[in-house]
Amino acid sequence: MATSKDRFMSAAVRAATQAKRWAMVAAREADRLLQAARKRAGSVERRRRLKRTLLKTGRVLRNAGKAAMVAAVAAGVAAARAELRGRNLRKGRGR
Repeated sequence: MATSKDRFMSAAVRAATQAKRWAMVAAREADRLLQAARKRAGSVERRRRLKRTLLKTGRVLRNAGKAAMVAAVAAGVAAARAELRGRNLRKGRGR
């Protein structure tokens, strides 16, 4: 028959083994959560960079559109002046 000391030691070993198992499960869960958080943070940063790039591209395109409108108006004004003066404008640069 086992003594009370043997029963106590057996129970302590079982408790320590169970605690070790739960600690390993907790560590795996923490690792999984950390990976998910890193992935989410990476995707948030990627989304933020993409949004910033799209905003910058939009500004560039707006400015290019404005410049094209100004150039078209200037060309129209030059064509109207040339027509009023009875001259032919050259087509293109230096041709």
